[in-house]
Amino acid sequence: MPDHNIVDQLSIAYKTEISGYFFYNTAAIMVGDDKGKNIFSHLAKEELDHIRVISRIADSVKNGMGWIGYEEALREGVASQKGLPIFQGENDLIKRLEKNQTDVNAVAIAIENEESAVDFYSRLLKEAKTPVEKVVLTNFLEMEKGHLKILRWEAESLGKTGFWCGDMEYSVEKERE
Repeated sequence: MPDHNIVDQLSIAYKTEISGYFFYNTAAIMVGDDKGKNIFSHLAKEELDHIRVISRIADSVKNGMGWIGYEEALREGVASQKGLPIFQGENDLIKRLEKNQTDVNAVAIAIENEESAVDFYSRLLKEAKTPVEKVVLTNFLEMEKGHLKILRWEAESLGKTGFWCGDMEYSVEKERE
């Protein structure tokens, strides 16, 4: 019998990742900074992978098969091409960006979104019961932390207060976590 709480949580994760995917695609079009465009395109691709994995894991849990590993879920999700809805529906992130179409605003919205994702997956990880669950959720958490770090670098680059990947603008010791 499926764990309805985890199915509900995976449903929330699925919807959140879809919202992020469409936001990052939109931001990649709207921002003027070439590095920002590249980052948003990359993040959209990763969100698509997350959508596929979450969709496949949710199906497995719903069918009483339990959690499957990230790589297996990704392979099966990609093979079935399941995961992304045809229509995106309401997207508050995009609405916020449309009101203020600046690079700084796009990055600020993305940072808020990734901070929420880190909090969400951290909470789920604390509630995880099986080793597979813990490994998959740890993978998601680490990926979201990586997204957050990249976006903070971009925010500091746009504000000329930090550095951007290979282009150091100040000492690495000043980097914020």
